[in-house]
Amino acid sequence: MLSRVAENLYWMARYLERADNTARLINSTTQVLLDLPIGAKFGWDVLIKIPDLNNLFLKHYPKMDESSVVHFLILDENNPSSILSCIRYARENTRTFREVLPTVLWERINGLYLYIQCHAQSITRSRSQRYEVLNQIIERRESIVGLVMGSMSHDTAYQFILLGRNIERANMVTRIVNVNSETLLLGDEAIIKSTQERLWMATLTALSAYQMYRHHVGLHVREQRVVNFLLKNALFPRSLKHCIGEAKSCLSMLPNNTEPMKAIQRISRRLARISIDDLKLAALHKYLEQIESDLSEIHNTISQNYFYLYRTPS
Repeated sequence: MLSRVAENLYWMARYLERADNTARLINSTTQVLLDLPIGAKFGWDVLIKIPDLNNLFLKHYPKMDESSVVHFLILDENNPSSILSCIRYARENTRTFREVLPTVLWERINGLYLYIQCHAQSITRSRSQRYEVLNQIIERRESIVGLVMGSMSHDTAYQFILLGRNIERANMVTRIVNVNSETLLLGDEAIIKSTQERLWMATLTALSAYQMYRHHVGLHVREQRVVNFLLKNALFPRSLKHCIGEAKSCLSMLPNNTEPMKAIQRISRRLARISIDDLKLAALHKYLEQIESDLSEIHNTISQNYFYLYRTPS
């Protein structure tokens, strides 16, 4: 497979995963804000902190209110991580190598792009309309994932798609947990306790993890239990451990995988050594920053080994 094609496949999957995750976060945040008790503080700025887009946002918007944050994350083409930008990039990547993919896959991704363009105005009218449009984006993207898994040969092209999806998913869940752990809530102890439970429940809901959390862990939503589940549960497909395992499996099917495998093994060892239950907040934050750095290194080694071969050195 050509390096350029491999890179486009990898990034197509990452962009679609990023758009899906952003839609889920906005909807779950909308829900939790309606349920917060008086005295609790939880702003829309959290959604800007998760993808680390503070500086870019402040270049274009005076304050982090709901309308500005929502427009920036969904429709702003100045933001390369907005839902519209990600779907457009995924569409363009797909268009350039349609010969290696099922024809209907291009039609689904193109249809998703046309859908968000057609319903852009609905997103800004009301929370309920925004919620429905974002749900449609999530469902349409899930149908694309199902199509890839059910109609593509599990060859090299498929491995790069799966690799991209799992690296992006691992990165997002790590950032979500990190930012949520740092969120400061104002009020008395009872308010803090009840609000934290709502926030972590919203996080589980955003990651389609709530039912599986109840199945594997229990009914009560507690910070350390949620963190442990999202980072270390090997069976849940959006957990960090599962994503890393999937990425490792993909790399095992690819040639010249020595350096990426070393990076995967480093993060696997770090994840195995740590006991989430024993971590204080500051230590957890530092640990998650190390995980984010490890994920960045995994991406860099993948890029160096597979994607930069067609580029002429400057």
